[in-house]
Amino acid sequence: MNPGDRFVQTLQKLGYPKASKLDGEDFDWLFETTDAKKFLDWFCGTVTQQNVVSDEKLKAFNQIKDSGKALLDEKALDEVMKTFKPAESKAREEVAIGKLEEEIQSLKNLRSLHVQRRNKLQMMRSSNVHSHLKLKDREDEEARSLKKTLNDLQVSSNKLNHELQTVVEGIQKLMSFYAPQEMGSMTSPIFLFQVLLDKYLSCEEQSTNTLTLFTKEHFFEGLSKCIEGSENDFQLVQLDGKGSNNPALEEKCKEMMRLQLTYISAKHKLIQAKAKRASLGTGLQWVESNASALQSMDVNKDKLKVRIASLKEESSQIESHIAAINRDSLPALVRESAQLLNMPVVKGDYDEQIAHRNLYLSRQDLVCDHLMKQKASFELLQLGYELELRKQRNVDQQLKMIIQDLRQNAEKLEARLRMMSDDTLLSADKPRTNVDSKDTSGHGLFQLLDGDNTQKLFRTYSGLESVAAKLAQEIYTVKNQLAVCEQEQSHLLSKLEADMKSLQDFMYPDGSELILQTPEVSTNFQHLHGNLDKLNQILLEFLEDLKVKRKILESSKFDKLEKQIYIYFFQNEELLKTLVKSLESQTEVHAS
Repeated sequence: MNPGDRFVQTLQKLGYPKASKLDGEDFDWLFETTDAKKFLDWFCGTVTQQNVVSDEKLKAFNQIKDSGKALLDEKALDEVMKTFKPAESKAREEVAIGKLEEEIQSLKNLRSLHVQRRNKLQMMRSSNVHSHLKLKDREDEEARSLKKTLNDLQVSSNKLNHELQTVVEGIQKLMSFYAPQEMGSMTSPIFLFQVLLDKYLSCEEQSTNTLTLFTKEHFFEGLSKCIEGSENDFQLVQLDGKGSNNPALEEKCKEMMRLQLTYISAKHKLIQAKAKRASLGTGLQWVESNASALQSMDVNKDKLKVRIASLKEESSQIESHIAAINRDSLPALVRESAQLLNMPVVKGDYDEQIAHRNLYLSRQDLVCDHLMKQKASFELLQLGYELELRKQRNVDQQLKMIIQDLRQNAEKLEARLRMMSDDTLLSADKPRTNVDSKDTSGHGLFQLLDGDNTQKLFRTYSGLESVAAKLAQEIYTVKNQLAVCEQEQSHLLSKLEADMKSLQDFMYPDGSELILQTPEVSTNFQHLHGNLDKLNQILLEFLEDLKVKRKILESSKFDKLEKQIYIYFFQNEELLKTLVKSLESQTEVHAS
């Protein structure tokens, strides 16, 4: 990035209002040297918006400037800055004095803390004396509480006896539930197995006998075979009477044969009458249709005779055909038609058989319903017995568990009673000095306090008391060490709190705003900000003047030449002299 662009971007970050109108290429010539580049790096990396002069300060500066008061230049400003060095050393001394005062204050706080602890210890001593005086009263209280405890134990014992009696009564009542019911007992049964089923079984037996009699009365032997073969029984019965020993069936067959013969003859006569009637009707129609034609025109007799002869032959052929039909096919057809007369009789016979069979099926359904009800009642009774058996098994398991627990508790109680009845635990008339070898609790307590796991035959109660006193002394020593540690910790905490308070007072002098620098440094920064604002104003004026001059140079060649002459005058005087001489010679040439 070009130096001019960096400079313009920094001005934009600082919030310069006319920075968008500036062009970075216009400032490239300012930063060609090494010092200028260092200044640009410092300016772009250090200066922030905090270094920008606010409008109020700028107005105040302009007012001072317009008022005609003297402004400090660079040398005067350096002399003024030198005056701040003694003030800085003085500030350091004040800080050291402040630290010493804070340390004194912390020591005072520590002293007050020690005084408070001393007072606290005195109060503890007085409270200990007071508690020692109260111990006698407490001893009397303990005696009274012991007596009261004995009375409470007596009451609880009576209550326990009452509860045990209640448990016994409950067990007796439970046993009475499982007692067998007598025949004349008025009490209602509790369980299903206690219910007497004699009446129910007798009723079921009577019902079974009645059903058996009903079946024998309304069902005939071989009904099952008839029902099983019912699909092949429905066939047309031959009513010729052959091979039948039933007289009613023979009479029925004869009657049907007479009806067949009567029907055949009547049908034959009817067919002949219908044929004659049809022939007569056909002849009359022909006569009616040809009568008018015969009367109106002259008929040729020869032709007429020929026509009559042909008609006679046709009629004879028709008659022979009719006779053949009457002789051959008509009787067979009439017989087949006659055989159909026995169908209503057969249908009636089969309707009667179907009615009988439906009656048998209805009675069978009635018997099946009764049997299903009887079976359902037996299955329901069986299910009730199975459920009750399962519940009784669960109750039996629970009772067994209760009995097992009671036996274990009884064994524990017996062991405890045996231990309490031990002679070593009873108070003797003369106090013992040695711990009994059977006193396992005493030996275990001695090993716990002494830390010696070796088995010793002779241990005394005085040794046990000395070990207990030693343990109490060690506990007291540990408590004192803990108290000392607490004091040291409290001292460190108080010192740390004092340091924190001093740091907080130093960082928050006003109590609300955090200060990260001293007043002297802030004053120097303010002067530096003022100088930066002045430098910024000078740079802006210089840039504006530079733009104006560049425009003038671009518009006027004479001014551009004048600039070059000034450059030669300050940088290369010999070249300037050479140019002046060449110009003078040129002017002389033009003048001549």
